[in-house]
Amino acid sequence: MATEVVDESGAPVRGRTGYLVCTKPSPSMTRGIWNDPERYVETYWSRFPGMWYHGDWASVDADGHWFLHGRADESMNVAGRKVGPAEVEEAMLQHRGVAEAAVIGVPDELKGEAIVGFAVPKPGIALDAAAIGATVVEVLGPPFRPREILVVHELPKTQSGKIVRRLLRQRYLGEALGDLSTVANPAALE
Repeated sequence: MATEVVDESGAPVRGRTGYLVCTKPSPSMTRGIWNDPERYVETYWSRFPGMWYHGDWASVDADGHWFLHGRADESMNVAGRKVGPAEVEEAMLQHRGVAEAAVIGVPDELKGEAIVGFAVPKPGIALDAAAIGATVVEVLGPPFRPREILVVHELPKTQSGKIVRRLLRQRYLGEALGDLSTVANPAALE
């Protein structure tokens, strides 16, 4: 596949996170949406003219190694800097006591968005939120220290094991959760 990592303007970038695009169609690529060709073009081909974009972040390092960083639509804008939840979660997981991690962006008057983290401890470990925050600062820098880190027993997940960040955000902000039929463990939201 002909792939590239591009910035907001569609220019190729290296050494930093950008948008993963395909610069040419591949044999197995979908050619449309049934009975809705306009939606197909709008969804996949309009963001970067001539490039197919499906919503993922990636980067390519100096050695040419590619890294996926999660969904761009879940990105947070913290003090003018974009960061994906996967980057902050990966930093939280570097703390020796964290088994699982999830982060969300919440409104913040000063920064635009603030990061709130959720950490599941490894068995027999008592987690210290401040120590997890210090680990994030060590890995990503001070702007990305979560405003708050909540220690939880489990994270809400779909049947396929994906963390449902949308529900974590709604729960944190006190919003109605709505339909939970796709959540494998709704008790995680109590």
